[in-house]
Amino acid sequence: MAQSPAVKRAWRSLTTLLVIIVALVGVIAIGVWRGGATWTPKLALDLQGGTQIILAPKLSDGQSVSGEQLQQAVEIIRQRVDASGVSEAEITTQGSQNISVSIPGKADDATLQRIEASAKLDFRPVLFLGPNTGAAGNATAGAEADAAATGEQVTGDPEAAADGTTTGAEAEATADAAAGADGSAAADGAAADAAATAVDTASVDPETIPETAYDQAWLTEGLMKKFNDFTCSAEETLGLSEAPSDRPLVTCDDTGVYKYILGPVEMSGETITDAVAQVAATSTGASTGQWVVQITLDKKGTKTFGEISTRMHGQPEPANMFAFVLDSKVLSAPTMNGVILDGRPSISGSFTQETAQVLANQLKFGALPIGFTVQSQEDISATLGSNQLQAGLLAGLIGLLLVVVYSMFQYRALSTVTITSLAIAGVLTYLLLTLLSWRQGYRLSLAGVAGIIVAVGITADSFIVYFERIRDALRDGFVLDRAVENGWKKAIRTVLASDGINFLAAAILFILAVGSVRGFAFTLGLTTLVDVLVVVLFTHPVMVLLARTKFYSEGHKFSGLDPRQLGAVYRGRAQFREPVVASRGAAKKAKGAQKEAAKRQTIAERKAAESAGTASTGKES
Repeated sequence: MAQSPAVKRAWRSLTTLLVIIVALVGVIAIGVWRGGATWTPKLALDLQGGTQIILAPKLSDGQSVSGEQLQQAVEIIRQRVDASGVSEAEITTQGSQNISVSIPGKADDATLQRIEASAKLDFRPVLFLGPNTGAAGNATAGAEADAAATGEQVTGDPEAAADGTTTGAEAEATADAAAGADGSAAADGAAADAAATAVDTASVDPETIPETAYDQAWLTEGLMKKFNDFTCSAEETLGLSEAPSDRPLVTCDDTGVYKYILGPVEMSGETITDAVAQVAATSTGASTGQWVVQITLDKKGTKTFGEISTRMHGQPEPANMFAFVLDSKVLSAPTMNGVILDGRPSISGSFTQETAQVLANQLKFGALPIGFTVQSQEDISATLGSNQLQAGLLAGLIGLLLVVVYSMFQYRALSTVTITSLAIAGVLTYLLLTLLSWRQGYRLSLAGVAGIIVAVGITADSFIVYFERIRDALRDGFVLDRAVENGWKKAIRTVLASDGINFLAAAILFILAVGSVRGFAFTLGLTTLVDVLVVVLFTHPVMVLLARTKFYSEGHKFSGLDPRQLGAVYRGRAQFREPVVASRGAAKKAKGAQKEAAKRQTIAERKAAESAGTASTGKES
């Protein structure tokens, strides 16, 4: 027997849902196998405990920090910590000068680097560069460190690069080359982290200080000797993060492979309004597959960067190179391969998605009004603990049981669809939270648990709306399979409108709130999307299939879809069921059915009834 189109669509939807669940389980299983994921979501600070870092401002003699500067620093550090996702971190002021950063669990190196990289982000011209032969640089002594900054045009377009007309360029990853060339050298060089040092002002005669930041006159004999002796060791960097902005700087890149002499600061990192990692595209819109970092500058930065790019474009190296410097460390030193006047330069190179995102976060959240140093770092215990988590889960279980009891009382056997749908929604939510914990650093807090509990009611509302629309259709005289389709057309609009409002509220709360409130908004929004997915891919397809079964289609009294128990009175156009009076209660029920029938009459049916009544009265008289 051939299946109807509705049945085929139902099976396709159920298959799609199964594929989604299997895919989520498979991805998480791969992560667990490789050691980077777990089968449970990570917990937030209030449930697990974590690491507390106290930051103290780096102030010169007589300098003080204002409350406004401290609050601005708190916001920027919060952006840095949350850059990889909802981490449920707590960043607050401590006293009148310090900042307390509490991170769930054990803080990873990337997060610590984002917090500790608290100096101001600056743009400096490159005056001289060379390999760091004192560390891992021996393995890459002959390598070139090319990078590119382009405008809004194509970056790294192979066809344009072939004839030399492109405004983009390509970059080599020297750190990876060094690690691959000599494993032992890379291991030794790992200890030599990003380093920097300020030039001794005595090396430049105050009477002959150059007028521009890019003047080669800065390269005095004393400065070159300092550069040659510099090895990027950790000892050489102590106390040197306060490099003067109006003097040259001897520094290394973030791998310790290359070292630079940089001119004075030409532009502040505060001019960056946004920096995002994205895949480059050609002029026709086709993807190149190459990851780039797209920067957006404010009005002042656009003007300054336009002047810098005009001066540098077409110059030989290193006169065409500039450096992004954070905490006296070169994040990137690209070459200028175009005149960029629109304030939207992009950095291209041998980026992966992860390295491009790290650089984008460093550029976007790098500028702090003051510098900070780590004063202390210690482990902290959970503020709520497992008992509160168990209490929250128990509250959710009680709410779920109440929904199940109501569903069984109201819908009888049909409640199995509700229970199964809730179970599917729970599985999807759990898998998504686990995946996000692994890939995006999400942390489940007690507020997030509350968002999941609230979602149980939202999901149950969707089922109730759908089932009641089916019952309305049965009361109108539709057979069950037609009632399911008719009820779905009416219910889906209501469900989408309701879930849309819930999701919008959650999104606004997530954007405007901070801390644990964002966790509540995140889980509320996520479960709202899951609700739509379950209703569309599971609840409705299952109802389509059940409508073809004998138990439901014949209206068994325990099915929850018995037309007689629902008070169905419509039996075709202008035809109504005559009630059978068997008892006082039945008579009362029949009277209600007659009133219901009268309400559902069309204008034509009412006229026909009136004509019939007039004719009957005339015969009696």
